[in-house]
Amino acid sequence: MPDEVRDLTGTVFAGHHQPLRLWILCLYLMGLNLFNEQIAQELDLNPNDVQVMASQLREGIVQRQPEVTLSGTVECDEVYVVAGHKGHPEAVKKKGVSPGGVG
Repeated sequence: MPDEVRDLTGTVFAGHHQPLRLWILCLYLMGLNLFNEQIAQELDLNPNDVQVMASQLREGIVQRQPEVTLSGTVECDEVYVVAGHKGHPEAVKKKGVSPGGVG
């Protein structure tokens, strides 16, 4: 059976010596909020290697996030003018906060 060929060009996984399986497991364990040391122990890897892998995964995720663009009518629920008043506009009015901002 021939070896499976994977083209990882242009991905965060390209050019690294760790198998793709370990990268995916590392990402999964990161999602469980494990420390890098715990991930290294679970995957039987050097903690420094896991630190590099985790950093590259985080950077790759951030780089690939699409820019958020809002258009049309945008609605928000439970928006507070001043933190701490939680839906009591009369408390804001008593403090003298103007409708357009603070003070």
